[in-house]
Amino acid sequence: MTGQLNRVDVTVLPIGWTNIATGSFPSEVSGSWSPALSPDGRHMAYVSDRSGRPQVWVQPVGSDLTFLVDTGEAPVASVQWSTGGGWLACLVAPGGAPRHEMWLVRPDGSELHQVAGFGADTADNPRWLPGRSLLALTENLTTALLIDPVGNTRSVVATGTLISLLDVSPDRTRALLRIGPRGDRHIVVRDLLTGVDEFVTAGEQAVFGPDGETVYARSESGELPVLIRVAKGGVEVLASSGTDEVESFTITADGRTAAVLWNVRGGLSSVSLLDLDTGARRPLSPQPGLVISGPAWSFDGSTLGFTAEGPGQPHGVWVSSAEAGVVPVSAEPPAPGAVQPTLETFPAHDGLELTGWLFRPDGEGPFPTVLWFHGGPEAQERPGHGPLFQSLVDRGIAVFAPNVRGSSGFGRSFVNADNLALRYAAIEDVRSCVRHLTGSNISDISRLGIMGRSYGGYLTLAALTTFPDMFAVGIDVCGMSNFATFYEHTEPWIAAAAVSKYGDPVTDSELLADLSPITRIDRLRTPLMIVHGENDSNVPVIEAEQVVAALAGRGLPHRYLLFPGEGHELLNRSSRADYLRETVNFLVTYLSSTE
Repeated sequence: MTGQLNRVDVTVLPIGWTNIATGSFPSEVSGSWSPALSPDGRHMAYVSDRSGRPQVWVQPVGSDLTFLVDTGEAPVASVQWSTGGGWLACLVAPGGAPRHEMWLVRPDGSELHQVAGFGADTADNPRWLPGRSLLALTENLTTALLIDPVGNTRSVVATGTLISLLDVSPDRTRALLRIGPRGDRHIVVRDLLTGVDEFVTAGEQAVFGPDGETVYARSESGELPVLIRVAKGGVEVLASSGTDEVESFTITADGRTAAVLWNVRGGLSSVSLLDLDTGARRPLSPQPGLVISGPAWSFDGSTLGFTAEGPGQPHGVWVSSAEAGVVPVSAEPPAPGAVQPTLETFPAHDGLELTGWLFRPDGEGPFPTVLWFHGGPEAQERPGHGPLFQSLVDRGIAVFAPNVRGSSGFGRSFVNADNLALRYAAIEDVRSCVRHLTGSNISDISRLGIMGRSYGGYLTLAALTTFPDMFAVGIDVCGMSNFATFYEHTEPWIAAAAVSKYGDPVTDSELLADLSPITRIDRLRTPLMIVHGENDSNVPVIEAEQVVAALAGRGLPHRYLLFPGEGHELLNRSSRADYLRETVNFLVTYLSSTE
């Protein structure tokens, strides 16, 4: 193995430090996302990092004229346009951390003020109620609120443990609530006069119809999520498939049309427009990217906004209307020559079918290969925008991004197949991936790397301590190393929601200790880079510091890349550019040749 690093190599990269030689970082642009249409569909607000950090922009549909809405220095996570047209609701992340503040601002940039997420609180799941100047949101997964910007009031709708407000009926006597921890959430209608809950379905997304009685919901009661309508005690399935999941939906304010976003086996997207009166269904065409997200109607129902991305194609915001068809608002074309991945299907050690996206260099294998593991674990690897993957393939390194058990998009049984003690099987899935890659002559067994972010960082550490001779290099990006300290230091609402996935920190303490990579960190001998945001309060920086201290104490080659001013995600383009450069260099150092 070549290119050994200094055994105590800590690099702290400040925001704004970028490639001095070129002065730019175009490959790591995220693009534009979170489309929010004006009530008449003629303008769109969206989030873009074109300025270097995520900010809100407003743009006429069909025009290149853009207007920056200044909401301050904090990165913006999402924006929504009120149904009356008078306000933009901006969810911002101070310091890049998981805690969110809610700010309201006029579309012309005036009257900026904060309405939720004060101090140590976090605001989540905002939604403007149709036809009303009321913003529904939740703080800390405990307090459901209605914000009235006209009367400048905050009203508590409901309180409880692990609740989230989804909708409120027009007469404000009933609320749709999501209740429960990760993997075990359900939807209820709460009578706000009596406090009585009426069960609707298992799931996380639901809205009232225009009558305030009918409920539309993404039901997870079966193996694959479907779209249902609940009215007068009856349940009607509106959209379902024997192979694909309903990922999300959005309904026009008049209750006539639904845009249904499908997760097609493997992680591709498909959008269909469903007439809720007749049941007629037609596809969105053309579809401008392999992966679609964030569908949202204008209040008048004339225009659908959404985000599209693909390999070499950063997030872009688009609209679809009967008048103009499918047209971009703020989107870049795919980069010429971007590598298109292929979907690999193979059995795990116990016969469970696994899949993954393979980004393959030109030429004949076997190739040096990096395995990448996504976060969650309920997230899903999809063929979207991935500058890191493209950069590695350009250097002759294949990338395999699998969806091991616990990933979403493959049904309820699969997403719950790694809960609690079943996590050992998820760790074993890493070895199943390696067996497939080496057995198919895709990968050179002597030049394998492993990396992942968040839960994927945990899985990287778990694999490196379980299979210490399997990999030539590893990168842990904000991963958990010790479940005990994770539960102790993470945000309380994150800890409470995680118990169903990982285990209870008290009653399952022995299991969690055995599953913690720090318990057997003495087995790790692979050169490792650890990456973390200093302000991360989801997976706090102590998770990285424990690993760094253990490796330094044993004199093992490692590097610690710390980003001040960033949280669980790197939200500034300069930070992502630095991360991209340092990551590629680290991997190439250990995978480009063998001794």
